[in-house]
Amino acid sequence: MDLGGKTALLTGATGGLGRAIATALAARGARLILSSRKAEELVKLARSLPGGGHTTIAIDLTDDGASLSLLEQAGDIDVLVANAGLPASGRLDGFSQYDISRALRVNLETPVRMTRELLPRWQERGSGHFVFVSSISGFAAMPRASLYAATKFGLRGFALNLREDLRGSGVGVSVITPGAIRDAGMFAESGAPPPPGLGTGTPQQVADAVVRAIEHDKSEISVAPLRQRVLARLAMMAPEISGRLAGSAATKAADAVASGQTDKR
Repeated sequence: MDLGGKTALLTGATGGLGRAIATALAARGARLILSSRKAEELVKLARSLPGGGHTTIAIDLTDDGASLSLLEQAGDIDVLVANAGLPASGRLDGFSQYDISRALRVNLETPVRMTRELLPRWQERGSGHFVFVSSISGFAAMPRASLYAATKFGLRGFALNLREDLRGSGVGVSVITPGAIRDAGMFAESGAPPPPGLGTGTPQQVADAVVRAIEHDKSEISVAPLRQRVLARLAMMAPEISGRLAGSAATKAADAVASGQTDKR
């Protein structure tokens, strides 16, 4: 899809990844509808973007019915970039039932419901593109990530299976799987250092991947250094071996992330 003149709805727009994605899409000529909970930051972001006609919708996707309300306010769109996500690191018994509902709603239920609402219109006209921002946690078992990984495994599986259902329809589906990202994401937000020796990606790399996925109809793009991608594949194929090899260092890093994210759920 050529992004020039297309309208893209971006959720989670005011986070580190969201800002980079918004800038990259606008630079390719897309008109952005920016969404997050932060009204003032949305307006500032819209004004900073190249091009014109960008608009904002401040909405809390944890609210009942918010996902469909967002689509109603957005109107006709050509691209959905489902980037919004809540932190969900930590032991499961450290989450209240309320916390669990919020994480599942924003990270998984909202993208699914928005997609279901858009599908009939997009299939009828034979065009449109869905982009789902998952995580390398959608491949690998890691400590302190049972809830977060459930949403990211689920989102990745949803996207790849939906792509098969829509093959040949003219509607594209892509999933982006960032690894550890510096200056954005769970490590930046929690203040915890990324695991040593694995390298990190950048928000700009994630944004570039989103653009490439749309323009070239890519099924999946992983944004992580080679070592992270190799270890993730190993973890997917041999989770028990991977878990034993990761050992206490992985648990220590995961505990630091979870501790720094508790008040952001």
